[in-house]
Amino acid sequence: MDSPQILQFVDEAVCATTGKHLNNLQRKIITGILNRKKYTDVAETYGYSSQHVKKASHELLQMLSEVFGEPVKKSNLESVIERQINQNINLGKNNNFQNNRISYVNNCPNPSTSTPDETQPENPDLQEETINQTKIETIDKLRQFGLSDEQIAEALDIPLEQVKQVDLEE
Repeated sequence: MDSPQILQFVDEAVCATTGKHLNNLQRKIITGILNRKKYTDVAETYGYSSQHVKKASHELLQMLSEVFGEPVKKSNLESVIERQINQNINLGKNNNFQNNRISYVNNCPNPSTSTPDETQPENPDLQEETINQTKIETIDKLRQFGLSDEQIAEALDIPLEQVKQVDLEE
């Protein structure tokens, strides 16, 4: 089954229980988990902080546990979704399944659109500016602790040239 179909299934299940659709970050987390990605990889790929993705993932997995009526963890998400899809096939719920391909009847009051993730800036430029400002503040703080630019670059896993540029930007 394709990722968009899985996301559609999960979105419909969440909406039927909570009345809300998955937001963009939740969709990206589910896709990342199903593709065996680490939370840090998901965060890097989509421009979120690792902590934010971990927190959002924890909340998402708790919500899915309530929606599906069984414990959902990163390690069992795929099997839980498969079980839920098979259960819906066997119970003849409002989904039309044809040759293991899914087409849906929308039970939710609103069209299937993502709920915005309000904890992150919508504007990618603003998001990048926020990340850059955080890096600058971190570099300044590490310098105050007496770390060299080389140590800071290694600790933050960024190029030395980028650390040295912070002097030029101020």
